[in-house]
Amino acid sequence: MSSTRASFALTSFAALTVAAGASAQMPPQQPDFKAFRIGALEVVALHDAEFVRPNDGKIFGVSHTVGEVGDVLKAAGVPTDTVTLSVDALLIKEPGRVILVDTGVGGALEKSLTQAGIKSEDVTDVLITHSHPDHIGGLVRDGKLAFPKATIRMSSAEWTFAKKDTQLADIIKVINSHVQTFKPGAKVVPAVVSVGLKGHTPGHVGYEIASGKETLLDIGDTVHSSIISLVKPEWPVGFDNDQKAAEKNRIETLKKLAKSDQLVFAPHLPFPGVGHIQADGDHFKWVPGVPEMK
Repeated sequence: MSSTRASFALTSFAALTVAAGASAQMPPQQPDFKAFRIGALEVVALHDAEFVRPNDGKIFGVSHTVGEVGDVLKAAGVPTDTVTLSVDALLIKEPGRVILVDTGVGGALEKSLTQAGIKSEDVTDVLITHSHPDHIGGLVRDGKLAFPKATIRMSSAEWTFAKKDTQLADIIKVINSHVQTFKPGAKVVPAVVSVGLKGHTPGHVGYEIASGKETLLDIGDTVHSSIISLVKPEWPVGFDNDQKAAEKNRIETLKKLAKSDQLVFAPHLPFPGVGHIQADGDHFKWVPGVPEMK
């Protein structure tokens, strides 16, 4: 990815998000939560924000025309001039731990947690898929740790990447002494194993949550749009740091998910972002579905 493209991607994210301490500038976002189980674990999808991005050829369908992107959207029966993205997080309760995966931009997340019966002080671990502001913006509130008792965990490559990003300086200063790093593939907490998912950022990972024979895979930003990312996974995405690596990862991951029927959490797909990837001819489709509470 060129430095110009990388700069655009980061600027685009900055335009979508609000740095810690500036959350009052955000438009109101609707809190929501959806609880379900993975084996013996209680898992909760949490809504933080929703953004509508223009179909302008700068984010989706890079190197393709606005008309081509519009055709994909039209075929799905949605507006052709915009792309809607959700911003969601995931909570896992296991014995002795309350684990939060990503923190959104700090929009409605706190209220969603409250609705789910969770206090900020209850969170023991925050697992970060990657350091874009729409995933770590909620780590800091009013210049202080939003989850004061939590250890913040991210891959070592991602932490190195984040510390070099001047736009994240205020967040990094607050969280610096609370971060612990790992290498992809590591078991980060007893019920969660990290999964390397290359291309979006240098240290981008997903997380496999397992209990008994049941699993859920958080795929982070492997996909963004429930339509474009699945119908045209080979199309470049402006948010990706390394577009070739991200394209390879996206296609390979989607193929594996469709073949295995793995239950997936995807934080930018329509809330609650839980469901399955299925093959659909020469591409893929999203089939939402939350397991029933047992």
